[in-house]
Amino acid sequence: MNAARLELPDAEQDRQSASRTTDESLLLDYVQNGNRASFEQLVHRFEREIFNYLRRYLGDEHLAEDAFQGSFLLLHRKCHQFEPGRKLRPWLYRIATNQANDLLRRNRRHKSVSLEAARHGNNDGENGPSLLDVVANQDQLPSEALESIEECQNMSLAVTKLPDWLKQPIHLVIYQGLKYREAAAVIGIPLGTLKSRLAEAIRRLSACVRSSAA
Repeated sequence: MNAARLELPDAEQDRQSASRTTDESLLLDYVQNGNRASFEQLVHRFEREIFNYLRRYLGDEHLAEDAFQGSFLLLHRKCHQFEPGRKLRPWLYRIATNQANDLLRRNRRHKSVSLEAARHGNNDGENGPSLLDVVANQDQLPSEALESIEECQNMSLAVTKLPDWLKQPIHLVIYQGLKYREAAAVIGIPLGTLKSRLAEAIRRLSACVRSSAA
């Protein structure tokens, strides 16, 4: 008996084909061919991820919306500057981070807003692990340590008190899950510097939480 050849509907074929297309290919298709659908697909892929990053980073949903719109508008305007062979994700994060920093410079009053207000399902962390218990283990990498203490009491507030040069690595590596090299490229610093800043951030967060618990 001959088996009938199953064919996917055109819409399903298009969807699966789009899911296999790389971010970089979509942007280059938009640059080279003016394919608006490719750009819209990029926005769809990144909209939740980038918006959540901006909301945490800025601590304000309205500012995050402004930065989000500005980021993709700038991506549209600068798309011809994208170099084949580069990764799009770090470049997009760098655009979004610059947009956020521009807004922060114009809205300094928002710097003290707690990140906790920007998170879904706030956790008071009453029973969370002690930050000191976590950082006492010197074998842990900075990312592993911070992942363990993310829900620690007062941690979100402590993060907001860090200077921007220490806050940025935490948001990119811990909250957004970027690789160290990607985060370093977003900020524009060497890989070793990024790791040093994460270690310094842990030291300061440890002191801050220890002080608040005293």
